[in-house]
Amino acid sequence: MYLKEVLLPVTHYDIIDRLNEQYAKLLASGEYYPFTYPFGTLGASVVILYLLLDHRSRPWLRRARFAAWAFITVFAIWNIRRFRARNPAAAFGVGLISAWSILWCFMMLVVKDVQQDFTRIERKESRLDMISSSAPPQTAESNGHASGSAYKDGSTLHSRTSKVGTTQSPAQRTGTLAWQGYPSAPFIERLDWVADIFSNFRGMGWNWRISGLPSPPLWAQAQLAGNSGAPPPEEEEKKTLVSRTGVYRYHDKASLLKTNFWIVCRDIVILDILKTFISHDAYFWDGNVSATPDYLPASLQASPVTVRSARLLLSLTAVYTALQAIFALGPLFFVGMIGPRYIGVRGEPWMYPDSFGSFDNVLDKGLAGWWGGWWHQSFRFAFEAPASKLMEILKLNPKSAGGKFLSLTVAFVLSGVLHACGSYTQLGYTYPLSGPFLFFISQIGGISAQLAITSLLRWLGVVQRSPKWLQRTANFVYVHVWFYYTAPLLCDDFARGGIWLFEPLPFSPLRGLGLGGKGDGFWCWWGGIVWWHKGDRWWTTGLAL
Repeated sequence: MYLKEVLLPVTHYDIIDRLNEQYAKLLASGEYYPFTYPFGTLGASVVILYLLLDHRSRPWLRRARFAAWAFITVFAIWNIRRFRARNPAAAFGVGLISAWSILWCFMMLVVKDVQQDFTRIERKESRLDMISSSAPPQTAESNGHASGSAYKDGSTLHSRTSKVGTTQSPAQRTGTLAWQGYPSAPFIERLDWVADIFSNFRGMGWNWRISGLPSPPLWAQAQLAGNSGAPPPEEEEKKTLVSRTGVYRYHDKASLLKTNFWIVCRDIVILDILKTFISHDAYFWDGNVSATPDYLPASLQASPVTVRSARLLLSLTAVYTALQAIFALGPLFFVGMIGPRYIGVRGEPWMYPDSFGSFDNVLDKGLAGWWGGWWHQSFRFAFEAPASKLMEILKLNPKSAGGKFLSLTVAFVLSGVLHACGSYTQLGYTYPLSGPFLFFISQIGGISAQLAITSLLRWLGVVQRSPKWLQRTANFVYVHVWFYYTAPLLCDDFARGGIWLFEPLPFSPLRGLGLGGKGDGFWCWWGGIVWWHKGDRWWTTGLAL
């Protein structure tokens, strides 16, 4: 895509200067434009405006949802093709988020019809509603709300939804919990509903909550059941705190804020350590695999296996830590700073379960457990919805071998496309198809192979005669050997694109003490993170990244 420089960098600042110069040349050529706000939100804004129009009783307007999706698709592809950001993380985000907007809106507007198919949990307006005797006292800072799962009898939630009052704002309601469909009025209520569905990727508090999340508290489920005519919940309270994949749900504000604050503080320290290591390895500057990692002892620097393993471990830890820290900021903001006083149910602690599951998923299920249980499931529903629709059209049983393989294939192809788009919009010399895309579709083969091997060993009786520790060890070894050979497809592309040059912290105690690379110091944010860009067109003028 771009001409590869042959001069070896002395420090990572040389690569940053090179990419900044390249960014300036791209804009000067007129072929590319700076990614700016608010213009970057145009596609999403059009979809949101469309969803604010009630189309449930107007067939012609309902059919217009396909046009709304077509608009955001064309806009997103234009962004991917012609817009670039200077900030390394934003450069990747231009492609990834643009592609995600296509997929997420495809789920909402084409595969589903959000105004007719989706309902969320909201409090009823009446102050006279009796709260279940098993429920704790409710205050403005109370916990909870409700189940996002469908009823066991298969009936739709939409037909059973108890009407939620709409003359009070969500923060003013003190009644019991009920399912709320698309609100007819007032406008502010409709805007709140649409904004919620547009930004809630895991479905907590919605009737499409993904399977990896824990159930709501029993008292919340009881209120929902009482307002919808459903049977009362039968599960034990302690079983609602942790999902089958080990995702933990918080039952009170204090424990949620304490845990997430600790996660942010801990991950800041870890990121500082990682960035200090990265400053001593040119591989993380531009993907130079032949570079010498100075942080390893001299005796290990000559071992290709050790060097690759160290770099993969640093890459995995950096991605995991950065994502975990970002995800932890949401609960701190929406529960700790805003809370139910201003946003009602969306400010209650049980609405924000952890983002990652237990590593036991990997030990017990291998590669399938890595992706389906331990790793974050933020994109899961958008990956599952197209596959489910396709199986419905093909009349394929989702639990059949063919149905499971179709779901697996669709999920990893879509994930590969998302990350390939992010790779494409980076400024470095990347390989979107033979890098990220190939990495994710290779997981189809890895998971299928492990499942086939496990099935064969079970048929031979080997699994039944093996102790659990041996089975877990075998899963651990398989997963990490598999990633040793396939993960460089993704990690090398990250490095070539310059994503590790992004500075997540404004200051670094370690680099301030002189432990970093040449040119590093205590203060890290020397370059402009966000600035006002005045272009020759109105849509190239705005806040640039």
